[in-house]
Amino acid sequence: MTDAAEPPVIEVTVAAPAETVWRALREPDLIRRWHGWDFDGLDEEVESIYATGVTADDAAHVLAIQGGDRFTLHPAEGGTLVRLSRGPIGADPEWDAYYDEITEGWYTFLQQLRFAVEHHDLAERRTLILEGTLEQPGILVDALGLHGVAELAPGTPYKAETPAGRLSGEVWAVSPGQLLLTAEELGDGLAVFAQQEHTSYRPDGGVLILLTTYGMDPAAFAALEKRWSSWWDRHRVAPE
Repeated sequence: MTDAAEPPVIEVTVAAPAETVWRALREPDLIRRWHGWDFDGLDEEVESIYATGVTADDAAHVLAIQGGDRFTLHPAEGGTLVRLSRGPIGADPEWDAYYDEITEGWYTFLQQLRFAVEHHDLAERRTLILEGTLEQPGILVDALGLHGVAELAPGTPYKAETPAGRLSGEVWAVSPGQLLLTAEELGDGLAVFAQQEHTSYRPDGGVLILLTTYGMDPAAFAALEKRWSSWWDRHRVAPE
């Protein structure tokens, strides 16, 4: 687990004015267009994280949320730097066991914020999430034939044939545990492939696939969901 004396800091530069980014952090209808993924409780989650018990300074663009996490916006070349300073372990003991996983989640979500603003002006989205454990232990990007893509620098164009279909676009972001790709096949969407660590509550580790789509009609989204879910159902450990 992360050293409690040195809480991590996550930064992303969004090519937009500070006021645009601040609205994306403060208006629930905009937050739900980049935070997390579609599920029945998304509105309640947005309310809990971004409205309940928070302290916001609209003039200084500072937002402190429960658990000690703190968003600040700063001028940056080409846009606005979003800095998320995580609260120390122990600030919210109920969630201490999930501290590192929450940090990884924030990395994903801030990249989704950047993408949603820069590519789609915070338009409505539709998401597909697949999460669990692979039946054959290994790395998700290897199982999908994306190992070579994961070695490319952000901004590099790519084309890949995965077992669930073709993806093409550019490498959006890379971290030790995550690969994020823009994908024309998702309606100029964003694909997240994340490796999850072994923990007390996930002893075998896990993986997460999160596909964010834009402008796909119901038939096209259903076909996408069928392709990826079919691959996933063949390779995941079935829940007990």
